[in-house]
Amino acid sequence: MGRPIIQISNLMKTYKLGGETVHALNKVSIQIEKGEFLAIIGPSGSGKSTLMNMIGCLDRPQSGRYLLDGKDIGKMNDNQLATIRNQKIGFIFQNFNLLTKLTALENVELPLLYSGVPAKERRERALEGLNKVGLKDRGGHLPTQLSGGQQQRVAIARALVGNPAILLADEPTGALDSKTSKEILLVMKELNELGHTIILITHDLVIAKQAKRIVAIQDGQLVENGGELIGNMAIY
Repeated sequence: MGRPIIQISNLMKTYKLGGETVHALNKVSIQIEKGEFLAIIGPSGSGKSTLMNMIGCLDRPQSGRYLLDGKDIGKMNDNQLATIRNQKIGFIFQNFNLLTKLTALENVELPLLYSGVPAKERRERALEGLNKVGLKDRGGHLPTQLSGGQQQRVAIARALVGNPAILLADEPTGALDSKTSKEILLVMKELNELGHTIILITHDLVIAKQAKRIVAIQDGQLVENGGELIGNMAIY
């Protein structure tokens, strides 16, 4: 087995809240292999959003080390981090974050437009992304003409279009009903089978169990295979 795609060692992040120091991340260490489907589960305030921001290169730790594909994230400036986010990480959000005046195809094309990809190639790659999520025939539809599940599929296609090393999904089924949630999780499983590395952030144990590996976070600390801890968590 080669080098892990993510190597995190002793990450620390603290905040001042009402005169007290809150350890959002407290010596967090984890390795994630290429091609994994990992769920990180925790209740509100557990530190999972802070950890997601670290993994997504949206924030820096105060101490500790984060290697993404062998590159030390802590040593990068803002422009370098922006490049890493654009090239290495595909983000999937709870509320889809689609531009309502653009068609599904145009929404998927958008990251490639920012990257300077020529129009013909943009269109081909966006169509390929929509095809991967079963929406090739919906490319001309506006988000308002699509169901919630279809909108999330478009968002997944947009996350895929730059061929990122990692798909980082933040509560991707949070705005969907249970039937549609199952459909979106099936899409994510299929993408994982195709070799995509997926990191799923959730507060829902039912959702987390769809991943191949679960870690729990509570009070800023990770528990690997924390079945008992997960079962006793006040997840909400």
